[in-house]
Amino acid sequence: MSSSGNLALNNSDFFLGKFSNLEQLFEQAQFGISIIDQDLRFIYVNKRMAIITDLPAREHIGKTLREVDQMIASVVEPVLSRTIAEKCSFIDLEIVVRKLLPDRSTQERIWLICSYPLKESDGSVMRCGLVVQDITEQKIKEGIQAERIQVEAFLSNLSSTFINLSVSKVDQKIERGLREVVEFLGFDRSSIWHISNDGASLQITHSYAKPSIKPPPPVVADQIPVWMSMVLDGDIFRVSDIDELPDRFWREKQYAKDQGGIKSIMFIPARIGGIIVGAITFVSYRVKRDWPDELTQRLRLLWEIFSNALERKRADQKIQNALAEIKELKDRLEAENVYLRDQIDVEYKHEEIIGKSKAIKDVLLQIKQVAATGSTVLILGETGTGKELIARAIHNASPRKSRAMIKVNCAALPASLIEAELFGHEKGAYTGATSSQIGRFEAANGSTIFLDEIGELPLELQSKLLRVIQEGQFERLGNPKPISVDVRVIAATNQNLAQAVKDGSFREDLYYRLNVFPISVPPLRERREDIPLLVWAMVEEFGKVFGKAIERIPKKNMEAMERYRWPGNIRELRNLVERAMILSNGTTLVVEIQDGSATITDEPMTMEGVERMHINAVLEQTGWRIRGRNGAAEILGLKPTTLNSRMKKLGIKRKEFT
Repeated sequence: MSSSGNLALNNSDFFLGKFSNLEQLFEQAQFGISIIDQDLRFIYVNKRMAIITDLPAREHIGKTLREVDQMIASVVEPVLSRTIAEKCSFIDLEIVVRKLLPDRSTQERIWLICSYPLKESDGSVMRCGLVVQDITEQKIKEGIQAERIQVEAFLSNLSSTFINLSVSKVDQKIERGLREVVEFLGFDRSSIWHISNDGASLQITHSYAKPSIKPPPPVVADQIPVWMSMVLDGDIFRVSDIDELPDRFWREKQYAKDQGGIKSIMFIPARIGGIIVGAITFVSYRVKRDWPDELTQRLRLLWEIFSNALERKRADQKIQNALAEIKELKDRLEAENVYLRDQIDVEYKHEEIIGKSKAIKDVLLQIKQVAATGSTVLILGETGTGKELIARAIHNASPRKSRAMIKVNCAALPASLIEAELFGHEKGAYTGATSSQIGRFEAANGSTIFLDEIGELPLELQSKLLRVIQEGQFERLGNPKPISVDVRVIAATNQNLAQAVKDGSFREDLYYRLNVFPISVPPLRERREDIPLLVWAMVEEFGKVFGKAIERIPKKNMEAMERYRWPGNIRELRNLVERAMILSNGTTLVVEIQDGSATITDEPMTMEGVERMHINAVLEQTGWRIRGRNGAAEILGLKPTTLNSRMKKLGIKRKEFT
């Protein structure tokens, strides 16, 4: 060792001999400590410093910073030189240090350093102390946390812009939202895809791509068979490098290549009302993207924001379409035994509600009795019977009709968001709540709130709803100050709430408070005389949409519809009429009940026919929702995969969601 090295060792022994207690303390410290002389040679290095520099402590002694590591010396030497020369401390300096790795690559580390002058008795500075803390991992975690907070704030702000948004602006707002997502998260394209009626293809309904990216054409299932199967099964898919996909994805890899060289892609199946209607995709062409779980879960919330707006738009469009009056329908009877159009008398039409049966007249009478009061109403009925139309009829006949009725689908909102949606939140109430936001109850002040699928409301929120109904008060999330509102509550369900009370999934006191004035909406099979009126109303409506003039419907078709049991009620009837209108090329509309329909008949059926009929009926009852609680598979006592296999064997096709 050189003479300077021996001198450094002697200085080290002298220093530690005088401060043996300090040495014990330094060796236990969780940060690096070293003593350096005026020539910038190490006199003392503790264990943590040796770990940070990746060099044993003894191999530091007597060496200069540059002899230990030139890259470290280039950023640390100036600080130490100033400490000794200016006799001043430098505290909490954050520096970036590059280290040369064995493979000749470099690694960046972030250090927090402090440099202190060690003064002699005469005031001179011959040594300085260097304290180093490696904060690289901390900085990475802080960066991840900051990114997470930014994403949550972005989604929260985006969600708030959809509250009370006019339905005419929903599509425009979704397109803008996709653009913001692409620009904020650095994707190249984000799109919403809709499954075709026959389940054989995907078509884009909303999309945004960077200027250099061309929009893709509709995708046929055969082009991406594995991905299409995953969408239909409700599985999320994500891949950072398309080229690394297994061989079974060979057609998907070819599709990615044909579309301009997709490098990374993720799609999330899109549900509306529990039914898979398509997917939302996020694509990167330029660089390979990672899809961490945390980001994936937040992008799922993005679709829920969009789906709530789309569902509200769809419901409002149905109502607006139903408002169109059917006028001057002519009686025509010709030789081919046709069923004539009957002019629908206005006495059978209450705004959107069409019918002349005793069952529907009883409902209209109940609407008239309760509309002018402020009483809570509970609407009961099967899926597809038009419970929302009943709620709107009550509201439109009430003193509150000047203000819009606010609708909340309790089954469509995730449990984590429903409380904030109903009652609002204050700024900072939870991560991402960057501004205060009113809830649906506050928006409905002075009007009516319609709580659809009330049986799906989480048990922990039922007490808060009960308080609003009883006292007209609630608190926003993050603010204990009560807010008073004047809101009329109309709830609806297709569940047996009395049984839910017995099962413990619904509060008994809330049930009795909601059940002040129950209205039972009859299923279509109990009002068969209304079917011709409903059919012609729908023909008139779709005729305007499709530009077709229908003059007659074969009598045997109408009679078949009157015999059919309609497990999907008016929603199923509407689907059938719409399909017939699409296929129609003349003035005669042929509406055929598809194979497997549950018609009332005395003719014997095969076991396969009975099974097809029963599965169809259950699927219509559940709105073609196969999986989950109260899904068709659960009702039939089958696994979802088994039910899918039976449907394929029996030729049962997926119905269009409306």
